[in-house]
Amino acid sequence: MRITITECDHDSFDAENTVAAAAGAELVVAQSTDAASLVDACADADAILVQYASITAEIMDALPGLKVIGRYGVGVDSVDVAAATARGIAVCNVPDYGTEAVSDHAIGLALAVGRGIPRLDRGMRAGSFDLAVVRPLYQTAARVFGIIGMGLIGTATARKAAGLGYEVIGYDVRAEPGAATFHGFPAVSLDELLERSQVVSMHTPLTDETRNLVGAAELDRMRTDAIIVNTSRGGVISTAALVDALRAGSIAGAGIDVHETEPLPAGHPLMDFDNVVLTPHLAWYSEESYVELKRRTIENVVEVCAGRMPRNILNPQVLGTAGRNAQFPLLTTGA
Repeated sequence: MRITITECDHDSFDAENTVAAAAGAELVVAQSTDAASLVDACADADAILVQYASITAEIMDALPGLKVIGRYGVGVDSVDVAAATARGIAVCNVPDYGTEAVSDHAIGLALAVGRGIPRLDRGMRAGSFDLAVVRPLYQTAARVFGIIGMGLIGTATARKAAGLGYEVIGYDVRAEPGAATFHGFPAVSLDELLERSQVVSMHTPLTDETRNLVGAAELDRMRTDAIIVNTSRGGVISTAALVDALRAGSIAGAGIDVHETEPLPAGHPLMDFDNVVLTPHLAWYSEESYVELKRRTIENVVEVCAGRMPRNILNPQVLGTAGRNAQFPLLTTGA
């Protein structure tokens, strides 16, 4: 069994090496810079582990021995899952590894922007003790915290926001607006959430349906004292529309961890605003989640290569099709 890491900016691969050694697998760490170098590095791979690389149908066709793709993370928008399924290639992710870390970060961004903490810090370092630059400031009690996407991370964020005194409401495509309790919180329509919330926190995957879910029209619906927080995927908010709203002063600020272009280019317009807090797509990180992510990513692909159902797989049907994994029976619960 040969497992190749296509590219990864982690500082250690001890967790992966431990799992690979226990499974008798060969682990190769590559740092591919383009599609051609990725194909060369993964030519003999049974499984690949992917951080940022785009895995297209063309790449899959160039790797005829590939059985499984493991993604370091929750989102799989960089992997053509439909193409993988058509070719009998399993696609695995780790959908629940960073629940606590991401929800912590979302709350941190909301408080940092809402309380003007970075601006106050910069002022102090420049010799200013001026409160005027961050007024008005509000307490959390009785403010409305809206969650878009009430999955694991959204629900954890809702729980923490409620603990700080916010009134929490949620929007989710699976919830009927008006439901008294969806994961313990009132479900509302997207329009109602945008119109009522002083904090709007994004926790939805990036799909064709959610791309630019919040654009110019949605930002126009938000309150002028509202801030928007995004720790999900950059593409769920239109960056151009967000910049326009900030310039117009139609919202109070933003806390953004994920970006449509990563890394965020130097001189990007979002960097011009004192009421915006930017972080470099690290909401997922904690010492605990880092190790868990690495271990579970490789464990998933080892399971597939060994003919077993992994803990996390997006297309389990391929393990019972006539594709590349036909030799792997589809396991039932308890098997």
